[in-house]
Amino acid sequence: MKAFANVNPRDLKDAVAQLQKPNAVAVGGGSDLLGMVKERLVEPDVLVHLRAVRGMDQVSSKGGEVAIGGLITLDNLSRERLIRDRYKVLAEAAESVATPQIRNAGTLAGNVCQRPWCWYYRNSFPCFKNGGNRCFSITGENQFHAIFGGGPSFIVHPSDTAPALMALDAKFRVTGPAGDRTVAAADFFALPRVNAARENVLAPGEVLASIHLPKAAAGFRSTYHKVLDREAWTHAVVSVAVALDMDGETCQSARIVLGGVAPIPWRLPKVEAMLAGQRITPELAAKAGEASVAGANPLAKNGYKIPLTKAVVSRTLMSLV
Repeated sequence: MKAFANVNPRDLKDAVAQLQKPNAVAVGGGSDLLGMVKERLVEPDVLVHLRAVRGMDQVSSKGGEVAIGGLITLDNLSRERLIRDRYKVLAEAAESVATPQIRNAGTLAGNVCQRPWCWYYRNSFPCFKNGGNRCFSITGENQFHAIFGGGPSFIVHPSDTAPALMALDAKFRVTGPAGDRTVAAADFFALPRVNAARENVLAPGEVLASIHLPKAAAGFRSTYHKVLDREAWTHAVVSVAVALDMDGETCQSARIVLGGVAPIPWRLPKVEAMLAGQRITPELAAKAGEASVAGANPLAKNGYKIPLTKAVVSRTLMSLV
């Protein structure tokens, strides 16, 4: 590991300025970055510590809308009463990440923006994510890879909080050299066919400063369910974030987003349309589960994700009603 300089910016504007230095990278909790440095996937010369910027870890509410600083830790986010009461899906997603040690250090912005955990990328194979021109998983070990949206890379997005934020119709405030811009969660993540080397639309020198959630309706219900291949320290094999606007027993509208199955959080608009205006019964939930895998294109070793996805969607819907 080579030597690098540490910078503690005075404020967010200073942080952005420091990120313009050659080979500078932003650091929140640092858990993902540390692993990538050890694996020599990145070799920074300057670490810009965003935790030095005051106020980037706060939760506030105004007019029913909620703003969350990108530097809030996952543990604090999962315990925040406002989030647990109004946006349960996000609190549950945050508390499902990795281990208590990681949740005490890792941040919301870091979890959303973390790089893939594909074993080929993390072991420095010359794949699309590592400056190469092929995806080794296509003919290799692809048990945990994408069944939706793959090509030319078949990684899966590793974030638990990203599907929850998309289900909540969140908006992201991005800060960079050109100033602030707002990006809808649905537009923040990029498929490999758009840019095989990246997973989101952040430009060099930009940071995810804060996340903004719309006002929750009176009948709003949400939850997050995650299936693992072991009990801890791992990412979702399949997960689902479900958000329902209910009027009594009738679903007025729904947002359903899968994790662990695609290079981005994978929304299911056709399933959402099936539920709108309907009373969610076991029969309808089963049909929604069947419809959730329409268009799936599994690789040689991950076809098991199809029945698993069906079951996770159906059972999670029923758990809310």
